Amino acid sequence: MPSRSSEIINMPDTSACAHLLRPNGKQINALCPSSFDDRASGPDTFANHKLEYGRKLNNSSEIYRLPADEEELDRLNKQQKMFIEIMGKYPPCLPGILQDDVPGEPKACLDLGCGSGAWIMELARDYPSSLALGIDLAPKQSTTMPDNCSVEVDDINLGLEHFYGKFNVVHAQLISSGIKNYEKLVDDISCVLRPAGLMHILEFDFHVYDHMPDGAHRRCDLDTSDIAGPWFARWMIFANMAIRKAGGHPDAATHLRRWTAEHPDLGDVVSHDYWIPVSPHSTFNVFQRHIGVQMREDVTSFLKSGRPLLLGNGVSEQIVDELQRNAEHELRTAALPQYIRVQSVYCRKKVY
Repeated sequence: MPSRSSEIINMPDTSACAHLLRPNGKQINALCPSSFDDRASGPDTFANHKLEYGRKLNNSSEIYRLPADEEELDRLNKQQKMFIEIMGKYPPCLPGILQDDVPGEPKACLDLGCGSGAWIMELARDYPSSLALGIDLAPKQSTTMPDNCSVEVDDINLGLEHFYGKFNVVHAQLISSGIKNYEKLVDDISCVLRPAGLMHILEFDFHVYDHMPDGAHRRCDLDTSDIAGPWFARWMIFANMAIRKAGGHPDAATHLRRWTAEHPDLGDVVSHDYWIPVSPHSTFNVFQRHIGVQMREDVTSFLKSGRPLLLGNGVSEQIVDELQRNAEHELRTAALPQYIRVQSVYCRKKVY
């Protein structure tokens, strides 16, 4: 049976290789060629970007509408450090899976929607005998990328058949806004994994939750018909609507546990809800306030990143400005004890 926990944050075949150029001109190996390899060269794949509403977005998908510029990548890097502080780096079983215990058969790791590359590069440094690959609509090439790590341009929505059976670990983090069919993605990942391989997914449901003393935090069920507080929760409802309209799957987090638990090829499912404060409200404990400061910075930046998403899906600039201005004030003053719920699910591929 899958295990489930909930936590309020209050305590601390590799022969088929494609070659990609690193920014310094040095070649690095990717595990398997995707259909987009010829578009993934140079320090910044500028051909894969376009400017919208003052931000640089990917030019490969109309579904994922968040930026792929330096400002957004900096937000993601800081967010990753915060997540490590809250959740730790990896699921407990990952070190055993990546043990270099079979000569001539390096372990392989895949990061879906790798963004800035923070997670996959960290893993490559921690496990230098493994091979690490990140894929993204607009991946960031890095001059500090480890020799055992590479990135490729790829659209997950087109399928992962070219990776089937090639990876021991597959990771995905906060990509649901750009995924058309997340249940199909879970099935795809199960096929990408080698026997006993690890799937680890982190997602959130694009809702805000009010603090409740008994721990059963209450979702702010609002709609887009009113322009009124609570402001960040209201902004998130507009974002949820815009993602859905663009073809994304904003509520995927809610179903992750069921999809993995019911999948015939997946087992040992562990799920965990992390309640992350959106600001350092005075009623929170010391660690919650510490995380709340970091999350407030993340969310404030996310409000700016979300402008192309909202404006591009029919929300007027006047409404976007009003939502953002009031949400920023609400966060800056830590007016409300509220959370984002991040759902973590990891599981293993069954061995037959």
